[in-house]
Amino acid sequence: MNPGDELHDILIIGGGPVGASLAIALDGLGLQVGLVEGAAPDAIPAVFDERNLSFAEATVNALTALGVMRHLRAPTGPITRIHVSRRGDFGRALLEAAKYGRSEFGRVVVARDFGLALESRLAEVPGLRRYPGSRFIALEAEAADARAARILTPQGERVLRARLLVAADGAHSQVRTALGIGVDTHDYEQTLLVARVRAERPPDGTAYERFGPDGPSALLPRGDRHYGLVHTVPRAQAESVMALESPAFLRRAQDALGWRVGRLLECGPRSAYPAVRSVARSLAAPRAVLVGNAAQTVHPIGAQGFNLGLRDALTLAELVRDARDAGTAVDCGDPALLERYALRRQEDRTRTLDFSDGLVRVTSRESSLLRPLRVLGLLAADLMPSLQAQLVGGAMGYRGDVPELCRRVP
Repeated sequence: MNPGDELHDILIIGGGPVGASLAIALDGLGLQVGLVEGAAPDAIPAVFDERNLSFAEATVNALTALGVMRHLRAPTGPITRIHVSRRGDFGRALLEAAKYGRSEFGRVVVARDFGLALESRLAEVPGLRRYPGSRFIALEAEAADARAARILTPQGERVLRARLLVAADGAHSQVRTALGIGVDTHDYEQTLLVARVRAERPPDGTAYERFGPDGPSALLPRGDRHYGLVHTVPRAQAESVMALESPAFLRRAQDALGWRVGRLLECGPRSAYPAVRSVARSLAAPRAVLVGNAAQTVHPIGAQGFNLGLRDALTLAELVRDARDAGTAVDCGDPALLERYALRRQEDRTRTLDFSDGLVRVTSRESSLLRPLRVLGLLAADLMPSLQAQLVGGAMGYRGDVPELCRRVP
């Protein structure tokens, strides 16, 4: 048999955080799994940079169960409190994990370290067929029993067949386009500037999120006595703000965030990311599904993106496992399985998208009519246990039909 004619049970296009996590979650199910990765051998994808990822408790539970967290080398930062405010408005909301019987809401992890941990764990997965330095080109003619994808590898083009094709290739998914799945987008005309900063007061477990007319800014408690800074600026100003010398940039960030951690003293290299929402109109096509940013991208407000995408991957892996455990031969591309995947992801996906989009729109608008409502909202979030519980559940990653691994206590 020509290697290009090999039939995979599942072929994952995209070796980023969600695609790699899915490959790990499928370990032990006795399936032929392939992973098409854009990064060259012995390299990690560019997405694993110096950004700070906020892992919800559900995510920490799942990645611990999958054996990924033990491979982290850098210290992680616990999030024990979440402090939310808006510049110019009275009131604030303070969520404390201890009030809900938890030691923390989640952890702050450096993206590059997470990428290295995923790579270490992938190397432990027996039988995983990896295609490094490769990219998806096109779909071949559709067949009843499999999808065929043409990919470009360092050795040239080849065709890979799979019972189920998984698009995990990001917000600009080429697989999604080839499947003919439309996408609805909204550009917030904002750019997020990300850096590591040091302040007069080192992290104490509090994550600060402060809203303003230009969008949210945040300080995340890292594990190295620094903060992960996220500072939103209007798209038209992004280039000039990126070009500022460190002292001027820190003054600007200080003005947006206030003085709750004292003076911001030092700033590491900065990176810029546009804030754009994209939502695929369907999560499935014949013998194909979308996960992660290929399925949806959200505004980074509330740090929901990777957490949501991981729950996509874990739900799919759980459904495949359950089909195998039913005692029949598993067809991973069975239409009924894909329908269950779309249905199970509906509530979590819709609620998370609506929460992120609604929050950024309300908090960014300068309106004398909205200001009293924002103040009341912050006060209610701070004083009403029922509303706090809903916010806390979302912050920890518990929305909708949550995958089993997310609920497992390490």
